[in-house]
Amino acid sequence: MAGERRKGMKFSKLYSFKCFKPFSREDHSQIGSRGYSRVVFCNDPDNPEALQLNYRGNYVSTTKYTAANFIPKSLFEQFRRVANIYFLVVAFVSFSPLAPYTAPSVLAPLLIVIGATMVKEGVEDLRRRKQDVEANNRKVEVLGKTGTFVETKWKNLRVGDLVKVHKDEYFPADLLLLSSSYEDGICYVETMNLDGETNLKLKHALEITSDEESIKNFRGMIKCEDPNEHLYSFVGTLYFEGKQYPLSPQQILLRDSKLKNTDYVYGVVVFTGHDTKVMQNATDPPSKRSKIEKKMDQIIYILFSILIVIAFTGSVFFGIATRRDMSDNGKLRRWYLRPDHTTVFYDPRRAVAAAFFHFLTALMLYGYLIPISLYVSIEVVKVLQSIFINQDQEMYHEETDRPARARTSNLNEELGQVDTILSDKTGTLTCNSMEFVKCSIAGTAYGRGMTEVEVALRKQKGLMTQEEVGDNESLSIKEQKAVKGFNFWDERIVDGQWINQPNAELIQKFFRVLAICHTAIPDVNSDTGEITYEAESPDEAAFVIASRELGFEFFSRSQTSISLHEIDHMTGEKVDRVYELLHVLEFSSSRKRMSVIVRNPENRLLLLSKGADSVMFKRLAKHGRQNERETKEHIKKYAEAGLRTLVITYREIDEDEYIVWEEEFLNAKTLVTEDRDALIDAAADKIEKDLILLGSTAVEDKLQKGVPDCIEKLSQAGVKIWVLTGDKTETAINIGYACSLLREGMKQILVTLDSSDIEALEKQGDKEAVAKASFQSIKKQLREGMSQTAAVTDNSAKENSEMFGLVIDGKSLTYALDSKLEKEFLELAIRCNSVICCRSSPKQKALVTRLVKNGTGRTTLAIGDGANDVGMLQEADIGVGISGAEGMQAVMASDFAIAQFRFLERLLLVHGHWCYRRITLMICYFFYKNLAFGFTLFWYEAYASFSGKPAYNDWYMSCYNVFFTSLPVIALGVFDQDVSARLCLKVEILLCLS
Repeated sequence: MAGERRKGMKFSKLYSFKCFKPFSREDHSQIGSRGYSRVVFCNDPDNPEALQLNYRGNYVSTTKYTAANFIPKSLFEQFRRVANIYFLVVAFVSFSPLAPYTAPSVLAPLLIVIGATMVKEGVEDLRRRKQDVEANNRKVEVLGKTGTFVETKWKNLRVGDLVKVHKDEYFPADLLLLSSSYEDGICYVETMNLDGETNLKLKHALEITSDEESIKNFRGMIKCEDPNEHLYSFVGTLYFEGKQYPLSPQQILLRDSKLKNTDYVYGVVVFTGHDTKVMQNATDPPSKRSKIEKKMDQIIYILFSILIVIAFTGSVFFGIATRRDMSDNGKLRRWYLRPDHTTVFYDPRRAVAAAFFHFLTALMLYGYLIPISLYVSIEVVKVLQSIFINQDQEMYHEETDRPARARTSNLNEELGQVDTILSDKTGTLTCNSMEFVKCSIAGTAYGRGMTEVEVALRKQKGLMTQEEVGDNESLSIKEQKAVKGFNFWDERIVDGQWINQPNAELIQKFFRVLAICHTAIPDVNSDTGEITYEAESPDEAAFVIASRELGFEFFSRSQTSISLHEIDHMTGEKVDRVYELLHVLEFSSSRKRMSVIVRNPENRLLLLSKGADSVMFKRLAKHGRQNERETKEHIKKYAEAGLRTLVITYREIDEDEYIVWEEEFLNAKTLVTEDRDALIDAAADKIEKDLILLGSTAVEDKLQKGVPDCIEKLSQAGVKIWVLTGDKTETAINIGYACSLLREGMKQILVTLDSSDIEALEKQGDKEAVAKASFQSIKKQLREGMSQTAAVTDNSAKENSEMFGLVIDGKSLTYALDSKLEKEFLELAIRCNSVICCRSSPKQKALVTRLVKNGTGRTTLAIGDGANDVGMLQEADIGVGISGAEGMQAVMASDFAIAQFRFLERLLLVHGHWCYRRITLMICYFFYKNLAFGFTLFWYEAYASFSGKPAYNDWYMSCYNVFFTSLPVIALGVFDQDVSARLCLKVEILLCLS
């Protein structure tokens, strides 16, 4: 690692750890409840109590079948298809005298189709079994009874074993990190096998266990959550030497992740085998079937109906002819149909029975109406279509070396039927590469130039010339080197000039908050001394870089301290200051803020906090609201310019207050119950109050290349586009204009609860009154919107009819998604050309997607890049994941993966059109050839007295479906192109005609 930057190290979450004396009441009644009952005896797996717990071993099996159940289970899977059941019944009946052809000729095609699928299943399962054997027999070092580490197989590990894992080895089970080759007990982990992310994550051992010398004598007890599938959460407490220590995901090393850039680590086994988080996640994603496949099932039922009708018709005619078969002289007219000795099949005296048996014969004879090889052929075609999607060079992103990926082949044709796209914004429409561009400090706005959104808006309105665009671009980088994450210029505060400002002390405090209030990790290049940062999010990286560029360089962090190179505002000289890091109150989507508690070199306790304006302003102290009006005005302007804003605050904490609060906070952190997180948040709320406003930040997230053109093309193709974002309303609206989702002349319908009446009720604290008034307000606004769009709908034939864009915020969306209002909301949204849902939570995104999918009955596509989009992707008919800066969770939950939003244009307009047309034509040809063949048999029967005799040779009939006619139709389904890719992109309306 010398001289190199550790590639992609990502710090997930940093927690503070404090030891304290046990509670006076040691009954731990909260532990042992369902979901939080696991007890681990560290380095003592032979403890009698541990043996009584009887936890699972570390042997794993991912195979679908065993040697004993392969044949029955795979046959059961095959005969879930109606067509296969039909042919199985026909095969059994073919051994009877009723059969119009020989049994082998019926069995052969069925055995070929079933056998081919079983062989495929068997080969895939053998591959999985081979991987299981390899994994179970890997070696790991375990501390033996003699006090030395001995090698053992993974499958022999037990809960409580103390293991040693070396560099580039996989973790054999879910481990509690005790110590590592680094002095401060850190290690770097690659989790690509778990979530697809290639960037490294940093893990921290507890300070109390990081001493390597005493590791062999370590004894302790862990009480923690039961096995579950949540990769990024862990609730537990370590009991060691009479004290308790809260555990977090930062100390957990998950099975199948790999140790990187660290010589070795020691850990205790917490979860084994199928109890590990990776195995708990080893379930199939929600099964999705295309509408074409569902329609195909309906057509097969129709063919069954036709089969029964023509078989019944033939049987009626056969019964009538059989009754009339006996001539007056006692001889049979159709003597050639039967042996000399009359059987029941042709007995004129039992014509009804003969007709019934003929009906069974006819069901077998006309069975060629049902295409036996259709399902297998479609599977082959879809797999080959997916290969073409994966190999499309036009959807390859060279910068990230990521091609398009069809992660399932079941939904190829659905791409050509998309009616509504529901898209995330950050990282999907935008680059998720944040740049610090402006800020507001003590009521003064800093930062020159215009943002990309402002430029796009002025261009749309014709208010900006090309020369002005060039001037703006040069202004943003004036007289400074290009720094990723920092695109700020203001001569008043750059290059240390801020010390000459009248509010220099507040500027100093502002940038100190940015330099300290984060979870970023500095990485120093040993050759050049250059510092790079690995941050939880691009926003945090931008803040740390901005503070460094403006004189507050964060250069070192440990579990208990943060070190800065600062410019002293009194002398203008750089000094080193070390801040004792006491606690980190982490960010969450519900809290919408993050805080740290530190002790500065002057021994003062400080709470430094940053968060969304919607939660921060209400937490300000009365004496801390100076410059509040100016800051709010600046935030509004920043939002209108498409910038992401955060409010920066601080407060000094009294020592006595801190001692009382810390005890409550640590008590909450050591609980192992379901409400642990809620209690931690409640404790954090008590300290995050009486804040003093410093200002706000504004970072720019630029639009991805080609987004406006892509949205324009898809809109012209008749696809409706909804944007579901967590941004403020003003930001979302202006981003909408910049990416052509909203256009000049489009009338906006804004649904919001920002009214004086609602605010007055909120101040009174009457929650029921607020809810009732909010519901009525949303109901009224939705109906007003309906009346506005009704006139346009009635006059839709007119040219230049007015277009509408619906904008609704998250609070309003809560009421709009109520069962009493959701139909009105959906109807209004459908009438609008564009829909933007602001301040949306992940749950709301999924609920909106479900509403559109179920309410319209048409194909929906959801596209996103982050973990907060997973619910939306799984809820939609088609989920498309963007492989971007937010990791790979969205991709892992998606049906298709692309690197940039603009590739969606080609995915839908080209591959969607081709795949839909190919599959539908192929299915039509399949049914056509089977109907044509089946009706020739019926036509022949009509001229053969419905005698139940086939017109063709048995084996010719057997090979007709499986061999003679399948390959040409499969070739059509794979290679047919009615129009070229260029024409598909040029004539967008082809998507509507698919």
